[in-house]
Amino acid sequence: MVNLKQKKTPQALFKDQHKELVDQGEKWMKDTATSCTVVAALITTMMFSSAFTVPDSYNGHGQLFMIFLISDAISLFTSCMSLLMFLGILKSRYREEDFLRSLPTKLIVGLATLFLSMTTMMVSFVVTLMTLVRGRTPWVSAQFMVLAVVPIGMFGVLQFPVLLEIFCSTYFPRIFDKPRESPRRSKLFWKK
Repeated sequence: MVNLKQKKTPQALFKDQHKELVDQGEKWMKDTATSCTVVAALITTMMFSSAFTVPDSYNGHGQLFMIFLISDAISLFTSCMSLLMFLGILKSRYREEDFLRSLPTKLIVGLATLFLSMTTMMVSFVVTLMTLVRGRTPWVSAQFMVLAVVPIGMFGVLQFPVLLEIFCSTYFPRIFDKPRESPRRSKLFWKK
């Protein structure tokens, strides 16, 4: 199908008329990836250094030490994964086709792993603080747990709507997609 006035296919006409939208999407994606890259790099640095500077207060607390090690390792690995996803976004070519699957998938994985990294970082932080004040002031441990939930909750509340919108627009059928025929429907059609 060719546009008779401009002698262009619908796809070429759409590309010409929406260049500004692609530029805005590229700018937003780069800004988001840049800020998340900084956060992921900071978490990676902190979790790497905390794995080698374990406080002496873990002596006699084997279970808490295992929780610390596991949460520290998960935080380190997920922050590295998040960092790689955001670097992949920054190094993308930003073609229109990339905005359909590639870039949204990288952003979804990057944000999800960054959230998991932040959560496990807070777990290791709270466990460390609990071992440091254990037995002296037990009411302080409860306050640490409550305060650790605040940044995780804020990140979730602020980023979840964006993540949900990107996920739905990327993976769920849209009104402009061609309807998919079920095998049962096509058999009924061919029998007539």
